[in-house]
Amino acid sequence: MAAIERTLVLLKPDAVARGLTGRLVQRFEDVGLKIVGIKMKQMDADLTRRHYFDLEERFGKGVYDATATYMQQGPVVALLLEGVEAVANVRRMIGPTFPGQAAPGTIRGDFAHMSKAYAEATGKAIANLVHASGSVDEAKYESELWFGADEQFDYPGLAERYVF
Repeated sequence: MAAIERTLVLLKPDAVARGLTGRLVQRFEDVGLKIVGIKMKQMDADLTRRHYFDLEERFGKGVYDATATYMQQGPVVALLLEGVEAVANVRRMIGPTFPGQAAPGTIRGDFAHMSKAYAEATGKAIANLVHASGSVDEAKYESELWFGADEQFDYPGLAERYVF
């Protein structure tokens, strides 16, 4: 059965620096996802470690270090989105992690440019504009990490008449 879910999306420093925040938020709203939390934040070492706690174990210290440097180079915009099967729908909208594999029409396919080969050759994190929770369990953890109960809002949205 389809479920109403909440998921975290981070507009990474490259998205913010490139002035894409409004365009990217609009894409999520256009498909009927409702913003139930939003903030701009500079990630420090502690938040980066808590958010990417498993990255070093899965991919190694070099990947973690490059990601931490990338995520701390400028502010991010955190969105808490709600909608029907929000986790899977957002992942589909943003496209694969590596922009070179992302189809046109996805956020990364339309706006990202860095290839996996370039990132590996230069030791940089892949500038892929957005992070989105990968599973319902991850979304719950990340949502609670980024947004306190007093920063999450329940309200009727117009799209609910047609989408939910």
